[in-house]
Amino acid sequence: MAAGHSGQPHHPGHVSDGHRAAEQGGGLVQNRYRLHELIGRGGMGEVWRALDESLGRRVAVKCLKPAGAESGDAGFTRILQERFRREARVAASLQHRGITVVHDFGEHDGVLFLVMELLDGRNLLQILDDAQRHPLPVPDITDAAEQVAAALAYTHAQGVVHRDLKPANIIRLSDGTVKICDFGIARLGHDIGFTSRLTGSGMAMGTPHYMSPEQIDAAEVDHRSDLYSLGCVLYELATGAPPFDLGDAWSILVGHRDTTPEPPRARRPELPADLERLILDLLAKDPEERPQDAADVCGRLKAMRAAGVAASAAGRRPAELPDWARSLRTGSAARSTRAHRPAAVPHHELTGAWSTRAMTVPAGPEALDALAARQAEAADLGRIGNWQQAYDLHTAVCAERDRVQGPEHPAALASRHEAAYCLTRLARTEEALRLYRWIAEVRGRVLGPDHQDTLAARHEAAFALGRLDRHVDAHREYAAVLAARERTVGADDPDTLSCKHNLAVNLGQLGRAAEAYTAAAAVAAARTRVLGAAHPDTLLSRVEVGYALGRLGRWGDALDAYLEVARERADALGADHPDTLAARYEAGICLGRLGRSDEALALFDELVAARTRASGSADPETLRTRHALGVTLGLVGQWDQALAEAREVAAIRERVLGPADPDTLAGKREIAVAMGWLGRWPAALTVYREVADARERVLGPAHPDALASRTDEAHCLERLGRAEEARELLRRVAATGSDGPERL
Repeated sequence: MAAGHSGQPHHPGHVSDGHRAAEQGGGLVQNRYRLHELIGRGGMGEVWRALDESLGRRVAVKCLKPAGAESGDAGFTRILQERFRREARVAASLQHRGITVVHDFGEHDGVLFLVMELLDGRNLLQILDDAQRHPLPVPDITDAAEQVAAALAYTHAQGVVHRDLKPANIIRLSDGTVKICDFGIARLGHDIGFTSRLTGSGMAMGTPHYMSPEQIDAAEVDHRSDLYSLGCVLYELATGAPPFDLGDAWSILVGHRDTTPEPPRARRPELPADLERLILDLLAKDPEERPQDAADVCGRLKAMRAAGVAASAAGRRPAELPDWARSLRTGSAARSTRAHRPAAVPHHELTGAWSTRAMTVPAGPEALDALAARQAEAADLGRIGNWQQAYDLHTAVCAERDRVQGPEHPAALASRHEAAYCLTRLARTEEALRLYRWIAEVRGRVLGPDHQDTLAARHEAAFALGRLDRHVDAHREYAAVLAARERTVGADDPDTLSCKHNLAVNLGQLGRAAEAYTAAAAVAAARTRVLGAAHPDTLLSRVEVGYALGRLGRWGDALDAYLEVARERADALGADHPDTLAARYEAGICLGRLGRSDEALALFDELVAARTRASGSADPETLRTRHALGVTLGLVGQWDQALAEAREVAAIRERVLGPADPDTLAGKREIAVAMGWLGRWPAALTVYREVADARERVLGPAHPDALASRTDEAHCLERLGRAEEARELLRRVAATGSDGPERL
């Protein structure tokens, strides 16, 4: 367990009478918080594991260090107390998934206290120490860095500068979430009336190994100081030591101020060059030479991750791609909720020992423990998005389980199930489908056709069929799995409801809009009853209700549904959470469909700013929202601005995603649309043909999106007076698409 604090393991020392009672455990703060165990002591005081007896939840309670414990100076005590109160106000004002939640604060018997969520995890300092200061693997570094950068982008937008970012203040939870804690010396702007320095003597605030040059010089400090500290943290994660790991505090401070850091690859040659470049950019002495905001740092990290995934899958991806975004999407793709994960394995803590090395384990009692540990390691590789390495490691585990336990053992099948899931994330859907079907056949024979693990494999096979646009086959499989689950575990079991949800999504893909709406509404009602109205799965089903209403043309009802979900998600997750922004995005689509384009334009403008702030300018969802903004600019007749927006979005997508990516081509189509409205038909024809050729090449000439692009081309030919060419092209489109969409 870790609380939201930066303290180290406690040690005996002087305590006041009030604290002496708490040291024994059982102390009660404000007749509500029962202190159970001292779990940390840091610069601002002590942190206790406690129980909130009013709500029955476990919390962390941070108590101010006993008054004057170190100096006996009343002035120092007042400063310490004022800093603590400021920490409470700042922390309580922050609502973001990457920041420790503050529940309450106050004063009790002369002791100031702060009540925080109790976190199940370990801080990065502990993780590094446990790894004996070995540097962390690159995927773990970029995953943690991206989450920290996103949280900093949010806090900086609120006018808050942390001023003491360090590994001990960054906690990695057991589910992989990374949170920043201890805003004890954060700077809140003029909104709450604090000056930049609380001490008349210019008392240093910060930790020497991670302090920016401007902090050391007592110069003006802004959000870029946190970015410097982030660079120090990343340097340490990447090399095992801070950038200026010198003998005493003064030497460290002088190093930060005057010395160029040694490039990380001089210590660790295998580090990617773009990661080293980012770290060194963050460590620039002059704030003007650093990245200027955390959102851009987040964007650079996302681009690194995307490039890494693309490189690992290069040459191995089939021509299968996700659904096209036709101008603005109004429906969701079917998704697997993976509610049932067979043969759960213990969690593998980050220790810097990630690898996909060839694995052999001895036969005997130790073999199964070793296999479970490696399977957990593979699961964590997938969690951080390194699907190729996760697949390779799961496959190696499968081979060893075949040798030690036999290929039809449930644990061996569980390893193959996880390997198949990795294949779906690598867009190798045909391979995944074949593997899921084999697993389902063997499980049906070994465990029984109605065993939940058998049904889980069939559920995933149905999902893969949907991804392959085989929606009739997917419908039959979902229906069979649903009947079995209702028969064996009941209609309200979470796995049953997951299957019902995906069945509803698939009905929409089959064009059966009314049935899709009825099914989605039933799932949403059941999940509300079983899980609660604000549960993420319930909200997901309520979003699907919105999609179905849109397909039925009931845009006003769909708008109401999305706005309700957005409010629920904002309350539970925060206004800038990606899920909240996704619901607001769909509300913007509805506004456009209702002809309320000015409102849609204002909403998309807000969303672009929020997405950029939270995730960076190159994030796919930021670009998707900018795409919607550009389309809406066209709807209000601002075609020059629409063309400029479409060009910029397409250029970024081409650079980040590649020239044949569906989103890149959707962006290019908007360029052609804007050109047409501006009367620039020859240029529009060139772009329409480029998009049509690419879609035919990737998807095949009979794909609906390729046919739509050829229709665009024919329309453009008509506008250019080339009617015969247009008619011939439309005849070709009609002949190619004569089979029509798949129906059940």
